[in-house]
Amino acid sequence: MGRFRARVWSVWKRTFSLSWPLAIQQTLNTLMRTVDIIVTGIFSPAAVAAVGLADLYAQFPLRIGLSLGTGAITLSSQDTGRGATTARDRAISQALVLGFLLGIPLIVIGFLFSSFLIEILGAERDVVVEGGIYLAIIFAASPMRIVALVGARSLQGTGDTITPMLINGGTNIINIVLTVALGLGLLGLPRMEIVGVGIATALSRTIEAIAMVAAIASGWTEPGLSRPAGFTTAKQLILISVPNFAEGLTSSLAQFPLNAIILLFGTEANAAFHIGRRIYQQVGGPLYRSYSVASTIICGQYLGEGDADSARFAGLAITAFSLLTLGIAGSLLFIYAEPIAHLFTSDSTTVSFAIVFTQVFAGAIVIFGAFSPIAGTLRGAGDTFTPFIARIIGTVVFLLGFSFVIGVHLEVGLPAVYAGILLNYLTWSVIVTWWFFRGSWTAKAARLIDERAAAEE
Repeated sequence: MGRFRARVWSVWKRTFSLSWPLAIQQTLNTLMRTVDIIVTGIFSPAAVAAVGLADLYAQFPLRIGLSLGTGAITLSSQDTGRGATTARDRAISQALVLGFLLGIPLIVIGFLFSSFLIEILGAERDVVVEGGIYLAIIFAASPMRIVALVGARSLQGTGDTITPMLINGGTNIINIVLTVALGLGLLGLPRMEIVGVGIATALSRTIEAIAMVAAIASGWTEPGLSRPAGFTTAKQLILISVPNFAEGLTSSLAQFPLNAIILLFGTEANAAFHIGRRIYQQVGGPLYRSYSVASTIICGQYLGEGDADSARFAGLAITAFSLLTLGIAGSLLFIYAEPIAHLFTSDSTTVSFAIVFTQVFAGAIVIFGAFSPIAGTLRGAGDTFTPFIARIIGTVVFLLGFSFVIGVHLEVGLPAVYAGILLNYLTWSVIVTWWFFRGSWTAKAARLIDERAAAEE
């Protein structure tokens, strides 16, 4: 029993050391987006709507960067574990090049079709004009946005979560300062309003990408850049990234029909849903996202060492740590749902709905405490398909199907939506946990590693 406790404690300490920089990074990312909304809210409701609609499309470079970054963190963690520094550096370099190239078509799309993309969402003319300009600026920085995300994940795969935090945190602060200064015309700069907000984001993302690549190339970090050789690594990066991209896209696209369903119960209900979801993301997001990345790093490195048993043990230990901390966070959120909801609105009807939605998402935080680290463990092995399948089944069957059929067609109402949200997250957790215990994910990691090792000979 003493040895077991020592192993668990060792994993927990390692998880914490990797997770706290990730949590700070996520918190600053959220703060940056909050400041954007606050500043644009000063201009006009049309400016807020323009940024909101443009951000729907801005999910594409984000999803591409995160997905390719998942492939990068998988390979860099495995190669770090097996001591293959040359292969690791080549994988990182290849991921950075792929990321930059994948961002170029988005520049063209933004230049040619940005206004059209806003218009087809049914926006009014002034929203189309402002949103089109903002989206074109954001898409112009797509290659840099993707490179920054890939570079951060690549470094995290080696166990370095401090450098990405410092670079991302620093550029987020630059973004916030420029957003306020360029948007409102402070510090001697011209008042550019929504254009200034877009330029601030594009400049900060460019600085972040340059700093990330410079840190890798200069020797500041353990990995370096190396000329890619062959197509084996590129193929693995793409095969790992595509299901992860589809997983993220599923969640983004599901928000459209889900909002349509909730709107059937009134504007106040829809507003309450967004309040509850924002609270959930603010409270739980920095934690569950950091645990997911930490489990990918730790388990990927163990699998690179050829120690599948330690990878399984670490996955379970991190899940226990996640359930403990997110369980506490979810419990507090459930208890204090009412005063927290009152911080977002004074409308009594909206508040009553928001309290329930916040409590529902409090339960979701606990359930997500299991899904996030287990899915991260599978991704450390290169298995991004199972989390994708889990997410699409839960989303289609419960989040959308159950909520619509039971809530709308059978007229049960919002309680069906509440149940659909919880059943959705529960489905995700059950599927990935079942595969964790019954699947051949460790064998997949071994095949990927053997394939890269053979290509190095």
